[in-house]
Amino acid sequence: MATNDSTSTQIQLVSRPEGWPEPENFRTETVELPELQDGQVRVRNEFISVDPYMRGRMRDEKSYVPPFALNETMTGGAVGRVVESRSEKLPEGTPVLHQYGWRDLAQGAADEFTAIQELPDTPLSVYLGILGMTGMTAYTGLTRIAGLKEGDRVFVSGAAGAVGSAAGQIAKLLGASYVIGSAGSDEKARMLTEKYGFDAVLNYKDAPIREQLAKAVGEDGVDVYYDNVGGDHLEAALDVLNRHGRVAVCGAISQYNSTERPCGPDNMGNIIKNSLMLEGFTMGDHWDVTQEYTSRMTEWFTSGKIAYDETVVEGLDHAVDAFIDMMKGANTGKMVVKI
Repeated sequence: MATNDSTSTQIQLVSRPEGWPEPENFRTETVELPELQDGQVRVRNEFISVDPYMRGRMRDEKSYVPPFALNETMTGGAVGRVVESRSEKLPEGTPVLHQYGWRDLAQGAADEFTAIQELPDTPLSVYLGILGMTGMTAYTGLTRIAGLKEGDRVFVSGAAGAVGSAAGQIAKLLGASYVIGSAGSDEKARMLTEKYGFDAVLNYKDAPIREQLAKAVGEDGVDVYYDNVGGDHLEAALDVLNRHGRVAVCGAISQYNSTERPCGPDNMGNIIKNSLMLEGFTMGDHWDVTQEYTSRMTEWFTSGKIAYDETVVEGLDHAVDAFIDMMKGANTGKMVVKI
């Protein structure tokens, strides 16, 4: 299976977006990879991931992960197969998960690549979504951050996205009594109730989410809010959270491309009045949950208790389009680029 191909096509960030990213912020380069050294592998990627957090890395500001450097190839989740190896740990043909995305051919030390198990009739891309970081982020937010208890009522914003659709299902499997979500179309709302088991889903484009959510949950309120959106959705949740309610703040996609400083919710006093807990998190602080999550999710997945969707865009040359479309909510479930 060895290959003499050493030309890697890669996508670089050449300017920092102001507001929404544009194709002009990126360029495609071909890079000749050096000869493999001892302990290294070369991997041909099959799928790469495009994720909301990458928008933050396009800003030159301090965060929980370093920003992308200009005129250098971006990184991110990817899965592929070893096509050349000088490591006994990862022989040729091994499927692997790694962070050398945004390119078709990757190379590095074997320790930077993790061997993964192929599942029957299942693409490797599931390791970028429900069986990978996406699903683990949903699980961690519900269990470690929000302390989900059996019988809790849960609201998930951005429910049709990769993390949101996982969070709704995991909440149900962990004993939530009622799970309500928000999405951007009636089609997505139907899918979330019919396929993913949400009890109700609100189309936030129909009317202000603050009005819709209050009417939908009534006096029963919610105990846990899994926040992927921020902005008006957080404000809506603060209105309906029950006393001692908990919020896992995972993302704020409504604000990622804003060029103006957003206003905060006008009902922050409810945090005091109802003894609410809001905690933001990133997975870098919770790697120790990996074994627990992998064990539980593998059982749920293989026993058919978990549904998942992918929006697959063909071709590395369309990766930037896929990223921009994902930021605009064009995806259902996990957005991946098939190389």
